[in-house]
Amino acid sequence: MERLIKIGDVKGKSSSEIKHSRIGIGFEKLDRELHDPEMAYDKMAETGIKWARIQSGWARTEKEKGVYDFAWLDSVVDNLLSRGIEPWIDLCYGNGLYSEKAKEFFGAVGVLPIDCDEAKQGWANYCTAIAKQYRGKVRYYEVWNEPDGDWDWNRGPDGRSYGQFAIATAKALRAGDPDVKVIGGSLCQVTSGFLAEAFEEGMADHVDAITYHEYTPDERRVPTRVRSLRGLINMYNPEIKIIQGESGSQSRSDGRGALHYGAWTERKQAKQLLRHTMVDLESEVEFISYFSCVDMIEGLNGVEGNVESYRDYGYFGILGAEFGEDGMAKSEYKRKPSHRALQTICALFSEDVHTEPLPIMMVPRQSKRLLSHDSDHTTTTTICFKDNDGKWAYVYWAPTDIMTTDYEGTVTLHLAGIKEKPHLVDLMDGSIYEIPDSMIEPHPRGGYYIVNLPLKDYPMALTTFC
Repeated sequence: MERLIKIGDVKGKSSSEIKHSRIGIGFEKLDRELHDPEMAYDKMAETGIKWARIQSGWARTEKEKGVYDFAWLDSVVDNLLSRGIEPWIDLCYGNGLYSEKAKEFFGAVGVLPIDCDEAKQGWANYCTAIAKQYRGKVRYYEVWNEPDGDWDWNRGPDGRSYGQFAIATAKALRAGDPDVKVIGGSLCQVTSGFLAEAFEEGMADHVDAITYHEYTPDERRVPTRVRSLRGLINMYNPEIKIIQGESGSQSRSDGRGALHYGAWTERKQAKQLLRHTMVDLESEVEFISYFSCVDMIEGLNGVEGNVESYRDYGYFGILGAEFGEDGMAKSEYKRKPSHRALQTICALFSEDVHTEPLPIMMVPRQSKRLLSHDSDHTTTTTICFKDNDGKWAYVYWAPTDIMTTDYEGTVTLHLAGIKEKPHLVDLMDGSIYEIPDSMIEPHPRGGYYIVNLPLKDYPMALTTFC
């Protein structure tokens, strides 16, 4: 990077400044009061995200049968909307008013309201009430969380029973607001057999979208999964959309939850966020959700009343936190490198930005910088974007193993038919670089080369967006 000339930094845009974006974040677990949203709202809105996934908290809302206290959820919904962020609600978990088993688990996680008619009716009434409460404010409701996982469907995952449950929930929601969009799936497993079983029960006729979760240090498998989902969905209802509902990584090596066994650092987390988000934006998903806003307890296997059983911290947040004796995230939430990375991509890849081919090719040369040669298209991931004004971005990175390498290389690019001179943006920290004339050579038949451009193991953007 030392040959380039830094000329500035990408200016972040708040969520209220951005009209449209597919980029969102997870703002879950307020149903269990595991973090303080007041300390997160403004810092979350600084990034420019436009969507926030929240959890409804049946047990927190209905503490007396038939009486709903939505005050806490009203505050969350209204605070997000006032900052230009659209909330979407994941409907979960159980309620001790209708199940003795729900009283045993911290947050009633995984306890289903399907064991008796009273529980089924209680759940339906609650879903109708919440849809009515937020009519005109919340458009999307997701049916349960990770029902194909033992921790969240503790009867043992069963696609057919989930399909029946999703249908009943969709009907209850539309009784409260006929215009809601119902989301099924929330799948945590790669296999689609569970979803096929749910569709066989008729779920495809009652949902508008399917969500999937993807936790991986290797984003290259994501397009295959999306294509597989699309293939299955098309067999039942091609009108169903796909949403990426959770994706993320730890920022420390001593966390719990997905990918917790890895030697994660804050920098590796930011790399994973950048790589995964770029691949998501290239896919057909309606919108995406990075998990999560702030570090917090995982809390999927806790026993009610036993704090030690659920003091299992996950360090997925773009905001770091310290924890009190009760396990709640406390103190001032601190911005991690992933916060700035997310802010940078929201500022550049929102509004009318879309994928579109560009006349740019890798033409490997000798790289004096490396005492070797440039990388080529076989070892580099590239994604091209344009906006409606014709401005563009050529995003590229080396998809090396995040966990074992800190890669640096070079690429040489031929820009054909492009007259304007782009800048190079480091999406990790938002630095904007001018490319010196010494790195530019004319092409004898039109266009020009940019020679030995820096290549990292996270996305860089050659762009006219800024």
